[in-house]
Amino acid sequence: MKAQELRRVWTDFWVARQHTDVPTSGLIPLHPSAPMFTNSGMMPFVPYFIGEEQAPFRPPRATSVQTCVRAGGKHNDLDAIGRSLRHLSFFEMLGNFSFGDYFKADAIRWAWEFSTEVLGLDPERIWVTCHVDDDEAVALWVDEVGFPLERIQRLDKDNFWEMGDTGPCGPSSELFWDFGPEYGPEGGPANPASEERYVEFWNLVFQQYFRGADGVLRPLETKNIDTGAGLERILGVTIGSPDVFATDELRHLVSAAEQATGVRLGADPESDVALKLLADHARTMTFLVSDGVIPSNEDRGYVLRRIIRRAIRFAYLLGVEKPITPLMATETIELMAEAYPQLTANADTILGILGREEEQFRRTLRSGLSILDTALAGVPEGGELPGVVAFQLHDTYGFPLEVTTEIAEGRGFVVDRPGFDAAMADQRDRARKGGKKGGLTVGDEVDAFQAVLDERGTTEFVGREVFDIEATVLAVVPGTDGTVSVFLDRTPFYAESGGQVGDTGTITGPQGSGEVLDTLQALPGLHRHVVRLTDGLLAPGDLVQAAIDVDRRDAIRRNHTGTHLLHWALREVLGTHVKQQGSMVAPDRLRFDFSHYEAVTPEQIQAIEDLVNRDVLANTPVRHFETTKAEATELGAIAFFGEKYGEIVRVLEAGPHSTELCGGTHVRRTGDIGPVKIVSESSIGSNLRRLEAVTGTGPIDRLRKEEAELAAVADRIGVPQSELLDGIDKRLAELRDLRAEVKSLRSKLASGGASDLASAAVDGVVVARVDGLGRDDLRSLGVAVRDQPGIRGVVLIGAPDAGGVALVSATTADGGLDAGELISVAARTVGGGGGKHPELAVAGGKDASKIDEALDQARTAAGIA
Repeated sequence: MKAQELRRVWTDFWVARQHTDVPTSGLIPLHPSAPMFTNSGMMPFVPYFIGEEQAPFRPPRATSVQTCVRAGGKHNDLDAIGRSLRHLSFFEMLGNFSFGDYFKADAIRWAWEFSTEVLGLDPERIWVTCHVDDDEAVALWVDEVGFPLERIQRLDKDNFWEMGDTGPCGPSSELFWDFGPEYGPEGGPANPASEERYVEFWNLVFQQYFRGADGVLRPLETKNIDTGAGLERILGVTIGSPDVFATDELRHLVSAAEQATGVRLGADPESDVALKLLADHARTMTFLVSDGVIPSNEDRGYVLRRIIRRAIRFAYLLGVEKPITPLMATETIELMAEAYPQLTANADTILGILGREEEQFRRTLRSGLSILDTALAGVPEGGELPGVVAFQLHDTYGFPLEVTTEIAEGRGFVVDRPGFDAAMADQRDRARKGGKKGGLTVGDEVDAFQAVLDERGTTEFVGREVFDIEATVLAVVPGTDGTVSVFLDRTPFYAESGGQVGDTGTITGPQGSGEVLDTLQALPGLHRHVVRLTDGLLAPGDLVQAAIDVDRRDAIRRNHTGTHLLHWALREVLGTHVKQQGSMVAPDRLRFDFSHYEAVTPEQIQAIEDLVNRDVLANTPVRHFETTKAEATELGAIAFFGEKYGEIVRVLEAGPHSTELCGGTHVRRTGDIGPVKIVSESSIGSNLRRLEAVTGTGPIDRLRKEEAELAAVADRIGVPQSELLDGIDKRLAELRDLRAEVKSLRSKLASGGASDLASAAVDGVVVARVDGLGRDDLRSLGVAVRDQPGIRGVVLIGAPDAGGVALVSATTADGGLDAGELISVAARTVGGGGGKHPELAVAGGKDASKIDEALDQARTAAGIA
């Protein structure tokens, strides 16, 4: 059986039994409890299994063919790929699920029916395992299915499934296929020595308990079925091989790797690992990029980058010099597009990202391998590569530690990981010390801030809608720069957070007043008002009036809400792989950092601006409200890496399209933002871009400035502003004509002066200083002198008006002189070089003070000194 046929018969079987066919949810799980990647078929259904939501299917049954990745965190099979017959980083999980509907009897009966009748598997070669306490499952296998008791084995932890320390759980029953004595001894799945012979291909999980915080199992009111059957393993069963790389799609990708590398499977055990790894990683990287993951140094992006780099490295070690990841991805797309049409839709993005990542890493690989080879040559056989060397490779040459470790271990060495960690810690400590700039690095201040928090608690922020309030001073801490840190019981001042700058304004009390220069988070939840006293003093216990700069806050709010609309528009125009990587929201501008693999084109910039300004002009309401994290997730709110969210979060709905988590301050309607104009776009790192934009009156101010500059240009050119382009074109044409005329005049001047210079020749050789001419003009003069009667060689050296030194040497073919040799020493004397042609040599230098010395050297070289 082939993969696409198995996907079809699986789905048809369960749909015929009233299961809803649910498409794959992709590799990025959405539930807050989920791991980094979707690693099982049940992952998209977690909310139904744990009772957060009611399953929307009628009856409450579902089936799916779910793409999965196990390549990071707890579920990481990377090191086994290519060496094991069955481990993969990307695989497909066939599943059937019941949410409080059918239970053990139907699940067991249908699994047996599908295995023996649809797949046609030999019942005599199937083994079953059940949990040691699950007599019910054993009875169902024996009495309902007629399965022989002697091929049922009862295990403990291996047959009990748990979602976590608490939550739904239950026993499981697994189906195994016996591949025969050539793959191991007898004894069934319970024999650890027989894992290559007896291979699990289907797991039936019976969720019938709930484990509480006290560890006690209690029966669930609603029992569920969660099954997982590995598509690749079932295909292996149908073709009689435990090697998943012998199945049709993976074998096709292995063949593609063979063609790309020129190495055949079976030639060598290590090259076999490389070929299988290339086949496996091709699917993983292709699907991850298609699902929106971008190579980076953080989280999912880091795992993807490691997978790409492992594939490149294994290909490199097989002698492949040309890019291989786009080729393998192309094969994957063509192979699997029928089942996953999104691969075709995202093909350009996939190939572009992989191609750029490979080009960059191949440069790193070449330099890093050379250094590593040299370092390992000095390590005794079986010895340890010093951690400081591994750190140098990582820090200076960008060579990942895991690559260094894999190469070293592959050659029989180990890496001194503690030494690497120590070197890394030293670097971080140096960076931390070098980055201290006062403020919270002062121990006394930190202690004082902590004392305020311990004694008075957190600050109540009331400034989302209220900008001027009465408050009580809790503490005043003197600073080291002439300012004081003022702490209030409540405040309208927003403290810098999430990219939004802190508010400024005034604090006025009975004994004095001060200007609030900035508002910061001294400690989590504690607002620190950085104040420059303008009159008298502020003291603990004072009842003060705290007022923010409202105009400044309004400008910040416009830029902040505009940032959210920009994020949405970027994803619309560039793709959903775009994710926020940082931001800065100030009153005069906004800055937005995001993941993307290439420069944003002017046409894309315009499209982004058009989308944002369309929503601004629609003037739709902006909702900013608190809700639970679960509700925010259901609303589709985007959360950002690196941000910490509690159970209660603030959601911003900026118009009809943008829904994100955000704790900042915002406008009431999109129209309040005003026009949005992107003013710059640039790269800030690998696959990271930065936009800067202005909102509100910013675009108008920018327009006025540009209009004034255009008017000034038009005035200087002497044309009306409406005719500026035509005027510039006219002036440029005049300039070109004048330059051509000057060049012609210089040429005539040079020719006219050629005879004068030739008259001073000594033995047919002219050596002279000519200042004020550029290199090209001096060259023309030199040729003109050489072409005078009786001249066999000429050397001209001078100081051009633009600075430096120009040297020209020209000789006749039969004059017995070499132009390059005539000025070689002279050029070095003036701090330059070049000019080695035997008949016409041109060179440059830096030191005009040595021109006369250089002329003497040229005369000596010509034999006329």
